[in-house]
Amino acid sequence: MSVIVILIITSIVVAVVFLAAFLWSVKSGQYDDTYSPSVRMLFDDKKKKTDGAESDSTVD
Repeated sequence: MSVIVILIITSIVVAVVFLAAFLWSVKSGQYDDTYSPSVRMLFDDKKKKTDGAESDSTVD
């Protein structure tokens, strides 16, 4: 029974360490994207959908 308690405590400590490391990396800017904004103008724009109103006006 004591082994289960030790494993639970160890897993909680490991989870807290990983949570602290994640929060530290977010606050320090590790996940900031600095590349995409500089090349965004090179990407093609998506075409807009045309609604049925244009095709209805051409039919007589």
